[in-house]
Amino acid sequence: MSKKVIVIGSGFSSLSSACFLAKAGYDVTVLEKNDSPGGRARKFETQGFVFDMGPSWYWMPDVFDKFFASFGKKTSDYYNLVRLSPSYKVVFGKENELLVPSNINEFYAMCENLEKGSAKKIEQFLKEAEYKYQVGINELVYKPSHSLLEFADLKLLNGIIKLDVFKSFSKHVRSFVSHPKLIELLEFPILFLGALPENTPALYSLMNYADIKLGTWYPMGGMFKIVEAMVSLATELGVKFKYNQNVVKIVSEGKKATGVQTETGAYFADIIVSGADYHHTDTKLLNGSRNYKDSYWEKRVMAPSSLIFYLGINKRLKNLLHHNLFFDKDFKIHANEIYTNPQWPSEPLFYVSCPSVTDKTVAPENCENLFILIPVAPGIEDTETIREKYYEMVMDRLEEITEQKIRENVVYKKSYAHNNFISDYNAFKGNAYGLANTLKQTAILKPALKNKNLNNFFYTGQLTVPGPGVPPSLISGEVVANEIKKEFAL
Repeated sequence: MSKKVIVIGSGFSSLSSACFLAKAGYDVTVLEKNDSPGGRARKFETQGFVFDMGPSWYWMPDVFDKFFASFGKKTSDYYNLVRLSPSYKVVFGKENELLVPSNINEFYAMCENLEKGSAKKIEQFLKEAEYKYQVGINELVYKPSHSLLEFADLKLLNGIIKLDVFKSFSKHVRSFVSHPKLIELLEFPILFLGALPENTPALYSLMNYADIKLGTWYPMGGMFKIVEAMVSLATELGVKFKYNQNVVKIVSEGKKATGVQTETGAYFADIIVSGADYHHTDTKLLNGSRNYKDSYWEKRVMAPSSLIFYLGINKRLKNLLHHNLFFDKDFKIHANEIYTNPQWPSEPLFYVSCPSVTDKTVAPENCENLFILIPVAPGIEDTETIREKYYEMVMDRLEEITEQKIRENVVYKKSYAHNNFISDYNAFKGNAYGLANTLKQTAILKPALKNKNLNNFFYTGQLTVPGPGVPPSLISGEVVANEIKKEFAL
């Protein structure tokens, strides 16, 4: 007899767990707080502009391929994926930038031009990073992290030195290159992992392999195409979706969760998976059955929040690629203002996505779609006045560096920051990316994927294993589904 499963939320991890459970024969219903699926990866449309609200980088295409292959599908069954070339631009100042080639030999040549002898060293760096990627993404992240014994196989133990788990990312990078631009280029992918490079394990050079070797991709139509694909697959597998269902309480009897209460009704289940914010689920929905005390949560190191501006521009812009990183100010100062002394940054680095460079469907004819993101510390004050201050600051630099007027051509503008993350997703401290990937918050040291008081209640998503990011979230859903299948076999 089929067992009823309630999945709370419809972000990537929830959609993934729903698909795997439905394929295995469970009766799955997804309850989504908002009026559309996707969680942080939702989209909105206005005045002919189509804005992806959250993730904009498509890295680790093999993880997406593996997900859809699990159901006998291909990504091409759902969306057209293109590799960006150049991958992205890093701006160090006016007329001072790097266009990062998608071709690996051109990449090595660029490095060699900056620092003589660096091409061979970065080739070795990427060879080591590939090993970490193969072990990390294909093995480590699929462990449920209940116990250290899961990691006690010979290959992992023999490779622990090669994985550089106990070496800092900062020292690791500097053992290969010394040019400031190359250091910043290699440190950029871990900016959103939630700690300074000196406090991040060198294991995460696997992100450099994903960036440089596997490439930067884009699903035509926008990142929401992935959400649409997963919802389509889930529906085909029999998953039911209920929107505008804000869960307010987990109902339980003894050691068993029996269902959920939403603002509009009740749903009963044999098993519950929460892909909602872990802290919110634990502290607001579970009452006496929570996993962790307030003191535990206050000690967690969170990945950054973001101040985002969605802009519709009524003309075409110059000097911008699809992805643009503005590193024209001091990286260390901004990083310290996120991680060490949390505050609004004095001179922030920022990121600009202009998907209309690649995809004409996301903006009206002869217009541009701009997504501007400033990484900021979680848990700090968020007001309209502060947002406007940073809008003007960033636009001053953007206009100066790209040598064009932009503000006067803005026909649509929307900001999004801490208060919105809290309102829309119940995000702990208004975080955007989940839990920081520090050594003390890795694997078994992350919040557990199973509730210790309710034997049929599980968590998935960016605050539990394996961690933040779209590919890890896909994997998180699969890991949880596998645990449920083991414990509650049909």
